[in-house]
Amino acid sequence: MLVYFSKKNMEPIQEETTSVWICSEDTCSCWMRENFSFEESPACPICSSVMVKNTKMLPSLLNHSTK
Repeated sequence: MLVYFSKKNMEPIQEETTSVWICSEDTCSCWMRENFSFEESPACPICSSVMVKNTKMLPSLLNHSTK
């Protein structure tokens, strides 16, 4: 029995500095992209705490919906 494995040459995923909302509660790890939030200042969907703006290096995504 012959088994063949091939590694495809994958292009590196393009990442960019992205504006995000991060939960202010230390015990909660929730975050969301700013351009995917529905509110100007969202509350955490997990623990209902205040969320603060920050940035993360994330893969590029486009949000085609309008606010």
